[in-house]
Amino acid sequence: MDHGKLGKRHTARNGSVNWPGTLLNGRPRQRDDLMFQLRTRSPHELWLVIVDASASTRRHQALSDAKGLLAQLFDDAYRQRARLALLTASGAAPKWQVQGLKASTGLRLWLDGLGAGGGTPLLAALGEAGQWLAARQKRFPAEQQRLLLVTDGRLKDWSLLPVLECPGLLIDIERGPIRLGRSRVLAAQLQAEYRHIDELLPR
Repeated sequence: MDHGKLGKRHTARNGSVNWPGTLLNGRPRQRDDLMFQLRTRSPHELWLVIVDASASTRRHQALSDAKGLLAQLFDDAYRQRARLALLTASGAAPKWQVQGLKASTGLRLWLDGLGAGGGTPLLAALGEAGQWLAARQKRFPAEQQRLLLVTDGRLKDWSLLPVLECPGLLIDIERGPIRLGRSRVLAAQLQAEYRHIDELLPR
């Protein structure tokens, strides 16, 4: 009997939840929908998280619900000792919160205080993130990197988007009776997976 394979399978069903991979498949409704991390000696992971916290994300508790998902993600990153790069887009210019540091419990305090307001410098944030990620990949070519973008997509027209050379997931937090639907277009142009937040929240 191959105990090695059985051991790996057991870990894969009972280890830490791989939330980015799980969310790519939609809102988990039962345990079988969860994806788990294999506890092997794999390269370190970096999660690049961009949060649109402009004034429009206050509508219909969109940012508030997104913060719940992010709290879950930060906890998972902390348990897995993953590194985080966190960039917020609000006000006049995007702002880095952390850049490639190991996830810590202090992120929960920052998240609790995160509010929406100001303009939507999301395109500038994507540009900064693309440059930072390219430099990071040269320094750490074996690092496994993922992008998570949280936005309502309420932007002015754009012509060219930066290339972000890593798998990505866009979570659309636009709500209300009148929706522009630009997040889906944004995800397609970034070559990222698309999910609406209402697909991911428990009911």
